[in-house]
Amino acid sequence: MRSFVYQGLPSRVVFGAGALSQLPQAIEAMGAQRALVLCTPEQRASAERVARLLGDRAAGIFDRAVMHVPIETAREAREVARRLGADCAVAIGGGSTTGLGKAIALDSGLPILAIPTTYAGSEMTPIYGITEAGLKKTGKDLKVLPKSVIYDPELTLTLPVGLSVTSGLNAIAHAAEGLYSVEGNPVIDLMAEEGIAAIGRALPRIRASASDVEARGDALYGAWLCGIVLGSVGMALHHKLCHTLGGSFNLPHAETHTVVLPHALAYNAAAAPLAMRRIARALGRDDGQAARAVFDLAKDNGAPVALRDIGMKAEDLDRAGEIALQNQYPNPRPLEARAIRELLQAAWEGVRPA
Repeated sequence: MRSFVYQGLPSRVVFGAGALSQLPQAIEAMGAQRALVLCTPEQRASAERVARLLGDRAAGIFDRAVMHVPIETAREAREVARRLGADCAVAIGGGSTTGLGKAIALDSGLPILAIPTTYAGSEMTPIYGITEAGLKKTGKDLKVLPKSVIYDPELTLTLPVGLSVTSGLNAIAHAAEGLYSVEGNPVIDLMAEEGIAAIGRALPRIRASASDVEARGDALYGAWLCGIVLGSVGMALHHKLCHTLGGSFNLPHAETHTVVLPHALAYNAAAAPLAMRRIARALGRDDGQAARAVFDLAKDNGAPVALRDIGMKAEDLDRAGEIALQNQYPNPRPLEARAIRELLQAAWEGVRPA
């Protein structure tokens, strides 16, 4: 048995169809009185529903959350919270909205209640990311960990099938890298494999019927487990590449994770064979070929598999490789400039990993 350290993260989770109805009690349990509701412009209607549920406890709505949390947006939201006298934030939506809540909490200490409507998993982590001057900077601070999370599968029924698939694969990426993290432990291994398996089962069913509440519940359950993995152990090459591509080249978050993950797994395969077997097994494959299993899951369910199809320019690949080699994350295989460039080329072309 290997030596390890396991640190559980403090959070309260309410899970189940219709769980949104418990929002007022959840706010009360946090000891809060006035909540600023956060959302993207597209999810204004959901934020208004939340505000109606809160009644007098709703201080207002800030509906300008965007990808990668530009520092200007974070500053504006913090000022709105201060001006309205909010003593907590309710973030309804995906990773962009949760990320904005974290940016507010980072400086103000305002507690967050998260209501995820995608499978991003950010709600279970003390990790934040803020983009300034074209570079996405990430950090870890328990202040930004949501105090409470409401998982309601019914809120994901309107998530488009395409985004459901890429969001699910984004979650799988957290668990996959957790399985070969230098900070890994047996508890996280169990959560990671179970999370990957739950999402792997759910995505084909969601594609077949977007209104399948049971499948949506499985995906949200898997995303919860994968989010715990992300928040508990350090990530590796895959996340470094995606932070680079998203923050510096403004590529869409979930789609970038979807495209890059098979190639990052292929890069690390020989250095982390046990992790690869677990990933493949979770996805119903007994050949140990994790990279191919993830690639096939994406392609078979209509997700993009090439960086060129989500906005990456070929002439930017060299620069992306250079940025990815800076401030390196611990990784099973040492980062090699030529091999990283080849990885990016394969991801840009969308070739199935060898």
